[in-house]
Amino acid sequence: MPNQSTDYTALAEQIRQLGAQLGFQQVGISAADTGEHAHHLQTWLDAGYQGDMQWMASHGEKRSQPALLVPDTLRVISVRMDYLPADTKMTQRLQQPDTAYLSRYALGRDYHKLMRRRLQQLAEHIQALVGPFGYRAFVDSAPVLERALAQQAGLGWIGKNSMLINRKAGSYFFLGELFTDLPLPIDQVQAVDHCGRCSACLDKCPTDAFVDDRVLDARRCISYLTIELKDAIPEDLRPLMGNRVFGCDDCQLVCPWNRFAKPTQEQDFSPRHRLDKASLVSLFLWDEDSFLRNTEGSPIRRIGHERWLRNLAVGLGNAPTSLEVIEALKGRLDHPSELVREHVRWALARHNATLPESIST
Repeated sequence: MPNQSTDYTALAEQIRQLGAQLGFQQVGISAADTGEHAHHLQTWLDAGYQGDMQWMASHGEKRSQPALLVPDTLRVISVRMDYLPADTKMTQRLQQPDTAYLSRYALGRDYHKLMRRRLQQLAEHIQALVGPFGYRAFVDSAPVLERALAQQAGLGWIGKNSMLINRKAGSYFFLGELFTDLPLPIDQVQAVDHCGRCSACLDKCPTDAFVDDRVLDARRCISYLTIELKDAIPEDLRPLMGNRVFGCDDCQLVCPWNRFAKPTQEQDFSPRHRLDKASLVSLFLWDEDSFLRNTEGSPIRRIGHERWLRNLAVGLGNAPTSLEVIEALKGRLDHPSELVREHVRWALARHNATLPESIST
């Protein structure tokens, strides 16, 4: 139980200082309330925009009411941590159709364990100051409306691309939460929308996945198609994906506020295995052992080797025709997975329509 003699205003300031020491760029405190976002979530679910992500509809009101998820929760401590490596040449890589483009959050080590460990350390430091208290740490690991809570804690506003945006840091950051029973003073809600009349993110989306401002039809989103979708990628969307094989950053890349995004200081978020510049062919040639070895500790591993090949086959189908591309695709025509084989056949058909005579013979 919270200590009645604790100066919670002073404690809140100490928590911010501790958060900074642990590598969080910002710490905010909110009530255990997601405001109007619970209604927005239900409207979105009713429209079916979640696709196969049935977990978005599960757990009932626990997603929008923290105290139902963790009893006795009074406050939510929200934190953010920058993840963008110094210079991964995002625009240039997207313009190189034979190079694989992976969302920049996925180039390094998986953020879940790193941030959860830091939140646990934060809780332990708080406990050293006030004694035992109730808490639970979350990093994209439970039914939590993290962007809504972060907005309530003053970390930013939810932009037209549905990302949390901070005026001083853009949107290239991870979020985490510490649910607690401490009656800490709360921060001012980020109530002002600084997107204005800008619609760059909506206009740039390669698959026109935005139905309206802040309304994303996940079924058309490249991040959903390459990460969440377990089945075949709809054929009409494949040509629009270009060389994006794990996630998509386009709606963030064009956001004017990301001019203020700062490079991460976390070495664990630096690119591994040259994933920021690898060719589609080189990644497509990874066998399952190579995939598992090279994605150890990476968020990429969660999709598995089969969907990894599915995504890369689409990228190769959109790549310039070359003997190297054709041979790589043909090498997977007898893959045990029909999901892989179907996408490979599609990719080869794309090239057969424009094959130079020297290759077709």
